[in-house]
Amino acid sequence: MTTEQTTVPDITKNAGGTELWVERTGKRLYTGRNSRGAEVSIGGAEVDGVFSPGELLKIALAGCSGLSADSKLAHRLGDDVDVVIKVSGMAHPDEDRYPAIAEELVVDLSSLDAEARERLITVVHRAIDSHCTVGRTLDAGAQVQLTVTGER
Repeated sequence: MTTEQTTVPDITKNAGGTELWVERTGKRLYTGRNSRGAEVSIGGAEVDGVFSPGELLKIALAGCSGLSADSKLAHRLGDDVDVVIKVSGMAHPDEDRYPAIAEELVVDLSSLDAEARERLITVVHRAIDSHCTVGRTLDAGAQVQLTVTGER
């Protein structure tokens, strides 16, 4: 008899050893940073020039879908294929959550016949369903652990 052991990832680490953090930079304004030098401004939807946390969630989903499908699209349509992924969804007015998010992957498939078009669409869906970590995380309902650390 063999017992399968499930590997649980370490929630205190990130891929590639990348560090991630946000810093308060003003009233209702934060800057998200990573140890590779990238940054993004985060604030409420009422603040110009920033992404809201909900927008970042939706952008992360769309970006993950694009990256997951990218090699399939480029292989069939060329390395210079234009792809836009539109993403939307309104928060529930009483529950502070997004009950649903819609994505629309826009790509010119006019060079393909009907059979090749349907085959590519199937392959794209399969790639996203299998490899989009953000989408798979949302589908599974990840648990979030918050620790508050402060000087006493």
